[in-house]
Amino acid sequence: MLFRGVLAAALAATSLHGTLAKPVRRQDGLADRIEAENEIALQGVLNNIGPDGSQAPGASPGVIIASPSTENPNYYYTWTRDAALTLKMVVDEFLHGNEDLQSYIREYVEAQAILQTVSNPSGALTSGRGLGEPKFYANLTRFNGDWGRPQRDGPALRATALITYSRYLLNTGELADEDEAKCIWPAIQNDLNYVAQYWSQTGFDLWEEVDGSSFFTTAVQHRALVEGAALGKALSEDVSAFESQAPNVLCFLQTFWNGKYAVANIKVKQQGFSRSGIDANTVLTSIATFDPEASCDDTLFQPCSSRALSNLKEYVDAFRSIYTINQDVQTGTGVATGRYAEDVYYDGNPWYLTTFAVAEQLYDAIQQWSTINNINIDDGSLAFWQSVYPSAQPGTYTGGSNTHFTELIDAVLAYADGFVETALRYVPETGTLAEQYGREDGFPLSARDLTWSYASFVTMRGARLAATSDYAQVPSWGAPSSPHVPSTCTPSSVKGIYAPAVSAGAPEDAPTCTYLVTFNLNATTFYGENMYLSGSSAELANWRVDEALAGSADGYTNERPLWTWTVELPEGASIEYKFLRKRPNGEVLHEFANRELEVPECGDEVPGTTTVEAAWNIT
Repeated sequence: MLFRGVLAAALAATSLHGTLAKPVRRQDGLADRIEAENEIALQGVLNNIGPDGSQAPGASPGVIIASPSTENPNYYYTWTRDAALTLKMVVDEFLHGNEDLQSYIREYVEAQAILQTVSNPSGALTSGRGLGEPKFYANLTRFNGDWGRPQRDGPALRATALITYSRYLLNTGELADEDEAKCIWPAIQNDLNYVAQYWSQTGFDLWEEVDGSSFFTTAVQHRALVEGAALGKALSEDVSAFESQAPNVLCFLQTFWNGKYAVANIKVKQQGFSRSGIDANTVLTSIATFDPEASCDDTLFQPCSSRALSNLKEYVDAFRSIYTINQDVQTGTGVATGRYAEDVYYDGNPWYLTTFAVAEQLYDAIQQWSTINNINIDDGSLAFWQSVYPSAQPGTYTGGSNTHFTELIDAVLAYADGFVETALRYVPETGTLAEQYGREDGFPLSARDLTWSYASFVTMRGARLAATSDYAQVPSWGAPSSPHVPSTCTPSSVKGIYAPAVSAGAPEDAPTCTYLVTFNLNATTFYGENMYLSGSSAELANWRVDEALAGSADGYTNERPLWTWTVELPEGASIEYKFLRKRPNGEVLHEFANRELEVPECGDEVPGTTTVEAAWNIT
């Protein structure tokens, strides 16, 4: 593979220059505790990366598992989103001089190039649809079980992680590093093509529960397109698709705002969905799209913006009274926070990563205020400011000799520290981080050693260092130069061309063409019954009933009881298949005879498309 050859040359040529933090604010017991926990957290991440991580036996090289927990719950999979967010943290730590991390980055690149070619229930690479598959087994094979799919944030987040690393490579001035960046580009390009093509379509959110349009997904898609276009230009690539869609994505992002907070999910497909929309989704958005060189821009939901601060107050206040461990905690003091107030997963508890995220947004905001040297308090952010600094009034406060500016910064710093202190209060002496901690007693719950929890601590620590010293946490992604919001939102798309990223590590014999086969089945069902499709290929679950593909009843009417499947199958394949009926009591009815399908060879259209019409038959 080309990528391996480039790596060998780059290893000899790469020179790293770490950035050491020089504290300019007080160092206290919390800072010491954070530094101690940071070592544990970073090692916790590395322990969960194959093939040599102590908690990741059997994981392929570069694969980042979500958790070593294999039961109650089983998180021993790799999620594209979680892995990408984690790798972005690893890249940032590498940029600060931790040279040992480069091997993890390079193995991740190769693993993701391979994973892009793995066909899955969401589709395959030929159409790009397969890039939206949320999770895989740790050995880089497909997961066929029922799941909330597709999830459209993964490709954008993976692109951002790889773009950040590639920009570093281009900036070293070394030819070997430039070659390495060029090898990675095809993998990035696949993900960006996916974003440009599918951003306007709904999918499941980052909590894998809501099928609709997600604020978090939309924001990270916009960021990926902006910085991807800039990288592509530096590599002399065609980026017209990314540049044309970025403004439309940003325009759509504005529609989530309701005047007080960003509604986490809109255009929700599930009937009876009823939530306030106040959700950690939006806080995670602010830190995922943070740019240290940006102004306090409402349209980009930057951490210091009026909208992001108003949103943060609404989010935090939603948890002040619902958790026992938050009782008697005063307003303006950090508390434990969870995903959303209506959460029932494991009885709905605070999460370590969401509590750290609140602190991180505030630390990021401090960086921005310090850079632009002023704080603007308006009607939108006033409630937030008065909750942390009761005498705050609307106005612009400039740094320098202005004591109010310093007092406001110190108040926010103390407030942010309160969230860190709250979460750390419920971390065991070993320093290990689970997914959640109990709402009643703070005891760690759910998956143990959660990779995302560890990564969130490391990024929070970096943000605090940057807020309290001259430590440069993350580079700019180009927010200051991103396109303005168009006057009219256009839900458009650009059809992408996808190919195995062989230079980045994809197998040379990966399929280059598939057929999108739509199965239309007429089958009258009663409430609670569902129709499934199973067959003789991996794409059809190899006859495994428990992994059979669930049909969609979106087009079902009394006049035509239609169930549909769209499956991406290899060109020229000979397939046997049948439909299944699953009843609420667990009973499964099979069609008596197998059906046969000869998948056509690809012609000029890639991917090819065909439709199969059928009726339920058990005779």
